[in-house]
Amino acid sequence: MSLQRQCTDINRWLNSAKLGEGLLQRAKMVFSLKVILFPSLLLLPVLKSSQVTLNNNGYDGIVIAINPSVPEDEKLIQNIKEMVIEASAYLFHATKRRVYFRNVSILIPMTWKSKSEYLIPKQESYDQADVLVADPNLKYGDDPYTLQYGQCGDKGQYIHFTPNFLLTNNLPTYGPRGRVFVHEWAHLRWGVFDEYNVDQPFYISRRNTIEATRCSTHITGVNMVLHECKGGSCIERPCRRNPKTGLYEAKCTFIPNRSQTAKESIMFMQNLDSVTEFCTEKTHNKEAPNLQNKMCNHRSTWDVITSSEDFQHLSPMTEINSPPRPTFSLLKSKQRVVCLVLDKSGSMYREDRLFRMNQAAELYLIQIIEKGSLVGMVTFDSFAKIQNNLTKIIDENTYQKITANLPQEANGGTSICGGLKAGFQAISQSNQSTSGSEIILLTDGEDKQMSLCFEEVKQSGAIIHTIALGPSADKELETLSYMTRGHRFYAHKDINGLIDAFSRISSRSGNISQQALQLESKTLNIPGKKWINGTVPVDSTVGNDTFFVVTWTIQKPEIILQDPKGKKYTTSDFQEDKLNIRSVRLRIPGIAETGTWTYSLRNNHTKSQLLTVTMTTRARSPTTLPVIATAHISQNTARYPSPMIVYARVSQGFLPVLGINVTAIIENEDGHQVTFELWDNGAGADTVKNDGIYSRYFTDYHGNGRYSLKVHAQARKNTARLSQQQNKALYIPGYAENGKIIPNPPKPEVKEDVAEPQIDDFSRLASGGSFSISVVPPNGNHSQVFPPGKIVDLDAKFQGDRIQLSWTAPGKVLDKGRADSYMIRISKHVLDLQENFDKAALINTSGLIPKEAGSVENFEFKPEPSKIENGTTFYIAIQAIREPNVTSEVSNIAQATNFIPPQEPSIPDLGTNISAISLAIFGLAVIVSIF
Repeated sequence: MSLQRQCTDINRWLNSAKLGEGLLQRAKMVFSLKVILFPSLLLLPVLKSSQVTLNNNGYDGIVIAINPSVPEDEKLIQNIKEMVIEASAYLFHATKRRVYFRNVSILIPMTWKSKSEYLIPKQESYDQADVLVADPNLKYGDDPYTLQYGQCGDKGQYIHFTPNFLLTNNLPTYGPRGRVFVHEWAHLRWGVFDEYNVDQPFYISRRNTIEATRCSTHITGVNMVLHECKGGSCIERPCRRNPKTGLYEAKCTFIPNRSQTAKESIMFMQNLDSVTEFCTEKTHNKEAPNLQNKMCNHRSTWDVITSSEDFQHLSPMTEINSPPRPTFSLLKSKQRVVCLVLDKSGSMYREDRLFRMNQAAELYLIQIIEKGSLVGMVTFDSFAKIQNNLTKIIDENTYQKITANLPQEANGGTSICGGLKAGFQAISQSNQSTSGSEIILLTDGEDKQMSLCFEEVKQSGAIIHTIALGPSADKELETLSYMTRGHRFYAHKDINGLIDAFSRISSRSGNISQQALQLESKTLNIPGKKWINGTVPVDSTVGNDTFFVVTWTIQKPEIILQDPKGKKYTTSDFQEDKLNIRSVRLRIPGIAETGTWTYSLRNNHTKSQLLTVTMTTRARSPTTLPVIATAHISQNTARYPSPMIVYARVSQGFLPVLGINVTAIIENEDGHQVTFELWDNGAGADTVKNDGIYSRYFTDYHGNGRYSLKVHAQARKNTARLSQQQNKALYIPGYAENGKIIPNPPKPEVKEDVAEPQIDDFSRLASGGSFSISVVPPNGNHSQVFPPGKIVDLDAKFQGDRIQLSWTAPGKVLDKGRADSYMIRISKHVLDLQENFDKAALINTSGLIPKEAGSVENFEFKPEPSKIENGTTFYIAIQAIREPNVTSEVSNIAQATNFIPPQEPSIPDLGTNISAISLAIFGLAVIVSIF
């Protein structure tokens, strides 16, 4: 959404909300500074940061990364280059000579042989790449797709191509690979959505004709049921209408004509020869029930694209007919190099910070860092000292050489620049390049000279992860993470915040089996001489290299840990650290048993004390894909009253995990915590239902400064299941030519022996890093400046002479709480609701009491005084209201057509009118369409 359009919508809402004059002026001032409501966030960096920049019409810094599991194949690199070259020219003309691909880096995995032309990467890494080349799940084939779950105009996470897609001939099925890349690039870079809908491939238009869900409607074709295709021919028949819906039967497929004149749209069928453009305002199909219309409020893809940051002040390159050829850099991933740069200044004595830092650093070295990594350590106060040059982590003896040098005393000032420079020195003295190396910088203090070393940091090519410990850590600390594409964290008082941060800093190579996973991370305040019990599930995808760690603040507790088969481990089985940093750990022998582990802790001291429990593990085997949870916030920085969106992704490999409970825990600098559930219901902040992305708005601000995010994903009682990815290039089963159907090669059939993977009960914790909020007023409930959330899943259908509605309830404040009332309006003309909602006929909702946000709402009414005939169509939309007179945006528009099945099956062609003449013998009514 463009900045101008968002600001217009925001001002309209502020005026309609009837806020107090002072609050209104303050809110308008803040809204004018930052885009806030349903933000595209184009001005603000997100955690998944891309290196891509647009300079003089050319995209630089694109990273295409090959997964370590992909076998070495020179042809793969060649085909990637050819795809990008083809895509660049296609993109150039599709954007009317505005942009092209100029510089692309291909990241080669460590598992491939070295070559002289391979360069050392800087901040390029697999987990931050724009395009991933990785094997698919066997059940779902080679469909290209983009992981995209933000709002309209938000950048996506990555594009996924499989090696098979890049190495085999997919021309008839998807079209040229370069065209597919441009389709996916539009998802990734500009935040537009698909213009087809596999779940609702047809709809009834306002002209009462059956239409294929497409853009533009100038694309022609036939509607057929393909029974069997062999040897270049198909057994087919025309589609029949479903007697209950009036639409075509479920097996009906739109088959495009091979010969077309329509130029749009790339987001529908990029494989058609004639398609070279995106749908514009003139050609856009606003009626189609597709995700583009739902997410972007019926705007065309070209409108969204040209409103993006890329296209502001961008002039077409009218002087040339084709763009310059892209250039490529081949980069080969290197052995992981990490240097800890740890603060030991005088302030680290406060609140046991030195103890907690050492506990977390030791856990990182023993349990998180991957075997074979090179690790060094620097400590700093007013001056910096190299404690360890790089040491290869092989066994217990090697990490103990580093932990033995963890600082035991805190004194002096804070020289962050000194610590960073010593970190670079520790790396280079060990004959390693700082390019692509990682530094973990932890500090609780300020360094007024820190900005003086920013240029040296940039030139180093290192990736810097920052951990701000306590509220006084330097406010410029996150600048280091942003400029080097590192993670940023904030930890308050208890040890868990530090452990969560260190646990997130895992391998960036794409080798999931190496990554440590958190199963438990909990702080317990136990009264003196009391026991406390807990459980942790260990699922069948993990169990290797499993540790159970307990820390305390006063006195060592008594510990009992029991595995699912009843074997017990007691306090004497746990190894206590030699440096007396108040922690013990147990490494579970072999592979941890699958099932529920039970622990009991007794506080042996007479006073209450804080105990923490941490359990980490890795994939059960190199060939087992573990369930992974990741989290991030929509913005790294925001100004009140900008709402944030919390995202958590839960997956196994590339497949989403559904049906689980995901909770977010957000903590501010004062230690105030907010805990709330995230939803995958396709409502509110959640873009798509059942895509494994769990989302929710966050508006409970308590003061300015840093906030930390953590999520806990749990599957209980065998509710978890796997699903397919969405936002993928449309597979075309064939073409119509000269009255015949010319089939494409079929998609690979699902192998009968490939069973649906079993998802056990599991637990995962993941840090989502930190974010910062500013200009929050000092007192009061600040969330009330936000309106109720927009309803995006309104559904309508006729039942007899009545219309039944259903939708997901929004909240009083976006997706939180309970709205006060609903306003429902109806019209026979969709434009009345799209352009002049307030003047459409109002439905009596006096008996409709809103439910809690996230609940399913149902409402039934009889349209009056309209005469209802066969083929009569109504359009309905809804607003949620919070008193006094603060309204949500208008919902999606639901369509209900009074359709009664004919006695004889009819077979209308695409565009066939189904109005009163063809519905003359109907006696039952049902039809639903959402757009």
